[in-house]
Amino acid sequence: QVHVAESGGGLVQAGGSLRLSCEASGRPFNPYAMGWLRQGPEKEREWVAAIGWNIGSTFYANSVKGRFTISKDNARNTVYLQMNDLKPEDTGVYYCVHGTVLGIMKAEVEASGQGTQVTVSS
Repeated sequence: QVHVAESGGGLVQAGGSLRLSCEASGRPFNPYAMGWLRQGPEKEREWVAAIGWNIGSTFYANSVKGRFTISKDNARNTVYLQMNDLKPEDTGVYYCVHGTVLGIMKAEVEASGQGTQVTVSS
């Protein structure tokens, strides 16, 4: 079973940046992909970004394209989300997930971690 631990959230003003980290543990660990989902106040959970674990192909939701960058460190079983030019609508709890790219894009994967809160003030 894979366990994930997210970190790096916080309070930031609009236009600011944050870098989220997610360290995965558990064996075996060889997912098809890792990614991030988020859930804002009174909103449905939505996918943000995904990255193929072996090939490294990246995928982004239209709402974050050009502002967010997902990356990974296979040796550390860690995935990152660099978030720039943050907007108030980016506010929410961000969850690190693993599964297939399509499953992540459909937000049909389970979020096993606690998530990390991102709050963007206007």
